[in-house]
Amino acid sequence: MEALNGKSVFGGIAIGKIKIFDKGESVVKRTRVEDIQAEITRFEDAKETAKEQLGALYDKALIEVGEVNAMIFEVHQMMLDDLDYVEAIRHMIEGQNVNAEFAVATVGDNFAEMFAAMDDDYMKARAADVKDISDRVVAILQGKQDIGVLSDEPVIIVADDLAPSETVLIDKSMVLAFVTRHGSTNSHTAILARTMNIPALIGIDYSDDMDGKQAIVNGYDGIFYVDPEASVLKEFQEKQKDDLDKKRLLLELKGKEDVTIDDKRIHLYANIGSVADVAAVLANDATGIGLFRSEFLYLGTKNYPTEDEQFAAYKTVAENMGGKKVIIRTLDIGADKQVDYFQLGKEDNPAMGYRAIRICLNEPAIFKTQLRAIYRASYYGNISIMYPMIISVNEVRQIKAIVEEVKDELDAQKIPYGEVEQGIMIETPAAVMISDLLAKEVDFFSIGTNDLTQYTLAIDRQNPKLDSIYDSHHEAVLRMIRMVVENGHKENCWVGICGELGADISLTKTFLKMGLDELSVSPSMVLKIREVIRNTDTTK
Repeated sequence: MEALNGKSVFGGIAIGKIKIFDKGESVVKRTRVEDIQAEITRFEDAKETAKEQLGALYDKALIEVGEVNAMIFEVHQMMLDDLDYVEAIRHMIEGQNVNAEFAVATVGDNFAEMFAAMDDDYMKARAADVKDISDRVVAILQGKQDIGVLSDEPVIIVADDLAPSETVLIDKSMVLAFVTRHGSTNSHTAILARTMNIPALIGIDYSDDMDGKQAIVNGYDGIFYVDPEASVLKEFQEKQKDDLDKKRLLLELKGKEDVTIDDKRIHLYANIGSVADVAAVLANDATGIGLFRSEFLYLGTKNYPTEDEQFAAYKTVAENMGGKKVIIRTLDIGADKQVDYFQLGKEDNPAMGYRAIRICLNEPAIFKTQLRAIYRASYYGNISIMYPMIISVNEVRQIKAIVEEVKDELDAQKIPYGEVEQGIMIETPAAVMISDLLAKEVDFFSIGTNDLTQYTLAIDRQNPKLDSIYDSHHEAVLRMIRMVVENGHKENCWVGICGELGADISLTKTFLKMGLDELSVSPSMVLKIREVIRNTDTTK
């Protein structure tokens, strides 16, 4: 038996045979060409064919994994038209008289290396994207066809890494788990695993001779067992059965109230990143949306989304939620979420830089466009707004003044809107320490525990070297949460958590005893949190 350690990106147990995904990458040879224009035409034709293929992949992904995961193929189509990328290929063909295959492969590698060397995770993830589109164009130029993973039985897919197009081509009914050598918790493979609710590991240094062997994926502890001993196999078969039993029991909680034993009612909401995620919210029986990350409308586009584009998205979510609360977080661009057309520039410390509400208050036209769209959509459902990265009362008052301007404009245009609660995210120590003053200004607080923890501990949560001392359960963080709850309640301001700690079952009872009014978690965690809520007595 061999036990390989990696990192889990989605929990669960999978048992089955290994299927090593062989990309069968071919060597691209450099060839001198005489007819440069003909070679550029070959490239242009291959590029258009690639865009057609990506369009078909989008349609397929839309059905299988939803809009949020399918969007990557729209992004890839846009990347193929990126002026810098296209011109670099043309210039290489023209300047060096090389064949299109070699130019595309070389430029693709150069761009991928450039993205991989960048500091923020979002840009690093683009390295895999540019490699994927370049490989696709090269394959078309070489006359190759897309092939998926073929298997006549469900298998554990093991690969160096998987590109979005490869994951979509895989027959999902034949996948027990994903195991990759590379990738990240934000990779497309990880996202797909979470969508499919199957275990996934990254950082596993496998060998090719494992193909066809029996294996166990322990998605809880990040361990990959190859040729497991009989006793280990039996142990994990029992764990797998327990998992299935727990899932069946959780389904019985659908439709039940989120009320503690001592009759304290909790608002159990879900976090979403796109319109498509509403289906998961409803399927998992969340009673509202506690965090709608509106920046998805800005990411992966070439220009600012219009008011009507934003209005359509917010209206769709509000209507689909059928009167349940939808809390929209205003634009949270910056730090690890960079958008080219914002031209934010490089910062030495982007996590503490020009981001979120700081951009909005400095660019009121962008801010007002979003607020107008949200207020217009509020007529069609129960919408609230929360503002990220607040550090002062003055910021809140500036926001409120802009909100009044927006409402006056809509009134003048006779455009209807609903009653919209105003809230702020508490994710800086500054906001915690003046939460008694901020509570007088707003209707609710939503604690963003991810940033609050890193700012409180002075630890970059993206830095793997600091994982051993990054402690989200640190007493300082818990005391801050308690302080915010107490200060909020003194001013009749309700308080929730929308960060990752909200889904930490080991802390749920602690939060309930603190008096938190709301927990907003990923849709897949709703029923698990409901179970804890219904078995908690906050008086004991």
